[in-house]
Formats: sequence, structure tokens, C-alpha cells
Amino acid sequence: MTSLLLVVGIAVAIFVGFNIGGSNTGVAFGPAVGSGTVSKLGAAALMSVFFLLGGWTLGRRVVDTLQQGLVAGDPFTMEVTIFVLLFIGLALFLGNVFGVPASTSMTAVGAIIGLGLALGRLNTEAVVEIVGWWLVAPIVGFWTSGMIGRYWYDDLAERIAIDQTEGPLLELDRSGAVPRPELGPNTTQREFGGTALVVGIGCYMAFSAGTSNVANAVAPLVGNGAISMNQGILLASGATALGAFTIARRTLDTVGNDLTDLPLVAALVVATVSSTIVTALSALSIPASFVVIATMSVVGLGWGRATVADSVPDAPAVPASSVGGAVETEDSSRMVEPDGAPAAGELYQPATTARVILLQNLVPGIATVAAYLVFRYAPIG
Repeated sequence: MTSLLLVVGIAVAIFVGFNIGGSNTGVAFGPAVGSGTVSKLGAAALMSVFFLLGGWTLGRRVVDTLQQGLVAGDPFTMEVTIFVLLFIGLALFLGNVFGVPASTSMTAVGAIIGLGLALGRLNTEAVVEIVGWWLVAPIVGFWTSGMIGRYWYDDLAERIAIDQTEGPLLELDRSGAVPRPELGPNTTQREFGGTALVVGIGCYMAFSAGTSNVANAVAPLVGNGAISMNQGILLASGATALGAFTIARRTLDTVGNDLTDLPLVAALVVATVSSTIVTALSALSIPASFVVIATMSVVGLGWGRATVADSVPDAPAVPASSVGGAVETEDSSRMVEPDGAPAAGELYQPATTARVILLQNLVPGIATVAAYLVFRYAPIG
């Protein structure tokens, strides 16, 4: 019976990791795939490597927090482990149904909080610390991105924009004893630098995802001693890689094709700000929500760009044939930047933002209440 429960627990953990790989690969490498700098296969490979690196280094700190920092004693029997992981997996499913990326970290913490409340052994001090960081981190993301959007975005757009040329980006010079890479015949330094930056930030996001999400897949299994820490990290990373090479292809298509809603430079700004905050919190052993921080970073960036536009009084509309500044589309319903990106105000939509944030916080709340009711009144564990 115990062996059967272990198999079920590992299967549920793989299911969670599989979904994490499917969703996070699109978020991390969507801009790179959408701009044509990385193939889907290359994105999956890079995601797998850097997710493992993040989990193996800082991710184990978050695993420790979830397995023993929130509930006193040894609460994770195999039955409890299976149900906690099911709550996390179902949260990902609910997020997909409603079209809103659910916070895996917040849902995992919520389910464990529900368990702690039901057992009467919740570590309130640890919970208050984590929730406090959850409130502070999105605000930091908002204002950091807002300041970038207001004061530095235009300069970044000029420097980072990738004007792709025909032919290979790099080729091997075989004239010497040892082949060495060199720029392709039509590749400019600017093109190569921009491409390297897009790919590098994607790898950074994959690393950040590993630091925060490994724990969500295997912390309960590590907590009950069914597997070791290293085994858990390898299991979560393998399941994530499986998702990256399979279902992530659809999310890569979605994110890559939706770059007109979030320009390449804006996506890179949001990715850098959000990944840095998540990595820093993981180093502090705090499980962090990338999707919530990224959402507020998008809002902050849009708000910052909108305040720049609002600070220019009585600016005349620019004809569609003009070059430079925002141009109006044929239907006269929206303003766009010269490269086809939305005008500043379109990144900041209060009604949509409120709905997304509400659902992102509602799903973890549901997991907390459901976990409390199940562990309080059902004979589990």
C-alpha cells in the first residue's frame, strides 16, 4: 500500500512539474521564439538546463521553507502529500480554464497553510513574513518598471531593437587550426548584441523559475522523507523538461504571436525586473509568485509610459504615413508606436488588470479554504 501511494505521489509531482514546464517555458522564451532568435526546440533545451541550475542552487532553500517552515512537526504523510500536490495541479488547471496564469507558489503555500490551520500547528510567524514579502514584491516590481517606462524605455527601445538580416547570425571560420565563431556576412554588432540579450534574459528567467518552482512540485515528497532533496530537484526538473519539450510548444506559439500586445523591449524589461525580484526572494527562502510580480511590472511599465504621453499637452495626432512618434491605425481606434507596438496607454488597462489580479489571488484563496476543509473534516493522513 505504501509503495502504491509513493507511486501515486510521484505521479502527481510529475504532473505538477509537467504543467510548470509547459507554462514557464512560454513565459521565459516567448519573446526569443517570437522574434525568431531561438527555435522551440532550443527554447525547451535552454529551459531544461537553466531550470535545473536554479533549482539545484537556490531552489532547495524554498523547498526547506515549504517542507518544514510553515507547519510544525511532520505533517506530510503520503496521503497528505498527494492531496497537497493535487491542489497545486488543479490550481494550474483552473488558471488555464479562466485564461489567467495562476500563481503556483501562492497556491502551494495556500494549501499548506490550510493544512496547518486544520492541524492547529501553523507557524504564524513564517506565514506573516511570506505574506509581507508578497505584498511588497509586486509594489517594487510596479515602481521599478514604472520608472523605467517613464525615463528610460525609449532609449532602451532604440538600443535593443533587433533588425534581423538575411543569412546566419554566426558562422564558423575554419581557416585556422581551430574553428572559431564569427559574425555572419550580414550580421551587425547591434543585431548580435540584441539577440544575445534576448536569449540571455530568457535563460535568466528559466533560472528564476527553477529557484521558485522546484519546491512547488516536490516539497511535500521531500518533507515526508519519501525522496531526498537532490532526488526531488532532479524529479521536478525532469518533469519540467518534459513539459518544455511537449505542451510548451503551444504556449510558445501563444506568447510569441502575442508580442504585438507586449513589445519585445517591454517583455524584456518585465522579465528582467520580475526575475530579479523572484531570484532575490528565493535566496531569502521565500516562495515567490512570478506571475503576480510580472503582472504588476507590466502595469507599472504601461503606467510609466502613459505618464510620459500625458505630460505632453495638446500633442497633435500624427498621420499614419509619418515616421517617428506614435501613428494612428486605419480604424483610428488605437495609437501604435513606429514598430507596431501599442501606444503607452494601451499597456495600462485598469479594468483588465483588476480582473487578472483578482483571479490570481482568488485561486490560492480557494486552495487554502479547500485544503482546510479537506484536512479538517476528512479522515486523511
